[in-house]
Amino acid sequence: MIVKPSGTSNNAFFVIPEDADDLFTLRRIVEKHDHVIADTNRVIKQVKEYGRPDKGERIKVRVCIRVEQSELDAAVDRLRITGTIVETDNELVTKGTHHSLSLEAGDSITIDKGRKWQDVEIKMLKRSGISASFILVAIDTQEAAVARVSGTHVKVIPNIYSGQSGKRYQTKNNPNIETYFTDIAKTVSSIIGENDKVIIFGPGETRRRFFNALVGRQEIAKERVQVVDGVDVAGEDGIFVFLRSPQMKEAMSASKLASVSSMLDRVMLMVNKGEAKFAMGMHEVSQAAELKAIETVVFSDSIFKTANEEQLVKLLNSIESIGAKTFAVDSSTDIGLRVSSLGGIVALLRYAVR
Repeated sequence: MIVKPSGTSNNAFFVIPEDADDLFTLRRIVEKHDHVIADTNRVIKQVKEYGRPDKGERIKVRVCIRVEQSELDAAVDRLRITGTIVETDNELVTKGTHHSLSLEAGDSITIDKGRKWQDVEIKMLKRSGISASFILVAIDTQEAAVARVSGTHVKVIPNIYSGQSGKRYQTKNNPNIETYFTDIAKTVSSIIGENDKVIIFGPGETRRRFFNALVGRQEIAKERVQVVDGVDVAGEDGIFVFLRSPQMKEAMSASKLASVSSMLDRVMLMVNKGEAKFAMGMHEVSQAAELKAIETVVFSDSIFKTANEEQLVKLLNSIESIGAKTFAVDSSTDIGLRVSSLGGIVALLRYAVR
């Protein structure tokens, strides 16, 4: 998440969420009576003399709303903030009327609390602002997949195909492989962020040849690109094999995804050993939170189907206020499915509570 102090107030921050994890962080931060400034679309109806108002025209306006409610949709890919308009840059927009802002990744808003921000709120913003992201390339001579890992979320780009069989690429001077590499490099360049790192893997020597081609374009510094051995699968399947591998934890040790994967491995080891320094499901995690026993908690977006959203937000905020770490994962990923199968929320404890 991009976070900057706002020039409008000492109590305001300008933010741009970059993924679903950031949207949930904002859901936990935005409260009733906060002021939120954003660009939005609103239908403006002109009242004609001796007649009814026309159907109206949808125009872009900037509004400041006093928040009444904020909620995530079922897919957790947008945040809906509802309230009354208190300020606007268009005189045709009536103040005091209700309006809903629909916030997606990439949209910007300014949050003004009208008070000094709490330490836990600042902590959540700053933590979201320093997350490491990675571009993954699973490649062989016939196909390649590119994915971006941001926080605990994975976005896979559809496979890129060379259109050739493997043996045709055995010669060093093959114009077709250069075109293939160029297509992949363009895809990487189109999604890479300023501080993102690139990890290349796959069978054979194609991964190293692509590394040389990518670095040779001089668009991405050599220090930001890494070749990983031991993952001998290319394409989309290769992406998911890598994300389940020990190589992922080593190459992406600074990522949220690696942290969550390691935590789940520790929990499963405790289950096998009969140790009790973990909690699963809302009931057990809530009990552990009351005892301030939680060290780390991870939850899947699938929990929104069964748990009360407001109660979940309060639970997570209380957990974070005592210094524990919280992670959200996408239920469509392998790690998200693991968390969903364990009750949707799992906590690693400082000490056993049962």
